[in-house]
Amino acid sequence: MSVVISGGGPAGMMLGLMLARAGVEVTVLEKHGDFLRDFRGDTVHASTVRLMDELGLGEKFAALPQSRLGNLVVRSPGAGPVALSAYERLRPPYNYIAMIPQWDLLNFLVAEARREPTFTLRMNTEATGLLRDGARVVGVRYRTRDGEEGELRADLTVAADGRHSTLRRAAGLTPREFPVPFDVWWFQLPRHPHERSAPPNLVPGFGHGDIALSLTRDDYFQIGYFRAKGSDPQLRAEGIERFRARIAALLPQYADRVDRLADLDDVHLLDVRLNRLHRWYADGLLLIGDAAHAMSPAGGVGINLAIQDAVATAALLAEPLRHGRPTTAALALVQRRRRRPTVIMQRMQRVLHGIMFEPVLSGRRVGPPRRLVLLARFAPCFRQALSRLIAFGPLPEHAPAFARRDA
Repeated sequence: MSVVISGGGPAGMMLGLMLARAGVEVTVLEKHGDFLRDFRGDTVHASTVRLMDELGLGEKFAALPQSRLGNLVVRSPGAGPVALSAYERLRPPYNYIAMIPQWDLLNFLVAEARREPTFTLRMNTEATGLLRDGARVVGVRYRTRDGEEGELRADLTVAADGRHSTLRRAAGLTPREFPVPFDVWWFQLPRHPHERSAPPNLVPGFGHGDIALSLTRDDYFQIGYFRAKGSDPQLRAEGIERFRARIAALLPQYADRVDRLADLDDVHLLDVRLNRLHRWYADGLLLIGDAAHAMSPAGGVGINLAIQDAVATAALLAEPLRHGRPTTAALALVQRRRRRPTVIMQRMQRVLHGIMFEPVLSGRRVGPPRRLVLLARFAPCFRQALSRLIAFGPLPEHAPAFARRDA
């Protein structure tokens, strides 16, 4: 009973930890030498915070450096600031979304997984292809950073290697792509000491064809700049001065610090994708997280949906793995359990794209949708329902008994 997981992101590491707690021999392959990369998803939603408690890791997780994400607050003519979400109205203690650097989260999960004798992590090691015995996948080919190549056999291979999954391509699986009207450019601006007392809300700025969104972090503001998909060559041809002017116009409260962007190398493009595989598995192979369904950044749900995939995978496959190779029918159960939440969240994102982003990016509207603002102002239950959907997702998973520990 052995599992190899390609990809040391949140889904891969969470799955590795939980399977190791079930006594399954599990090896995670991560192509990088560390996790220190900027602008990976940093939102840890209430479903994941609750999972940490169930795993007996709540106190340790709470001690990690983190902040709490505020509500999305828009300004509407005649209405002033209006909050579109209301996380504080959810039932405590799971009434917030944490912002935590992903490298801290991953290092934390690795440290806990290494307490289990059946867990192995191989850094600087990339899965480059699949091993097959006839039609069945029986492991992976890999290559290390120093050029060593080898093979690793396993009873189950899990592709958790992201939206550009190498193993998905090797398996000949192609996701269905849904149209996305924007890409996102991420960067940081400094936070002045006198701003520390300001509420940590998400603050959008709407322009003629573009949107900026400010997220408050402990000592800086994380800014996302949204513009029509495929605009990166134009933005980079215009240069840093024009980009600074765009941000100052959208978020005038930061006009005094946009010159801290030295050049466009400080601005990181996210090529936004929204897609989903028709089939998440083959004989001996399972795909989870972005490898099975890439999510838009709308709502920040991607990491947490991927972690939910990992929990369901461990809960459904730990017992079959104890008895050898899981059947394709067992792998199909994972997709059956996780497909519906994925479809619901992707439909929600497509609705948000259509009502919040596309009219602004096409120049047909400046500002938030009026009907959405009216709902938020006069129907508090709408804000609470939306917050719960984002914080927990539909059909949230719970840690199985074998993975739970006392704090």
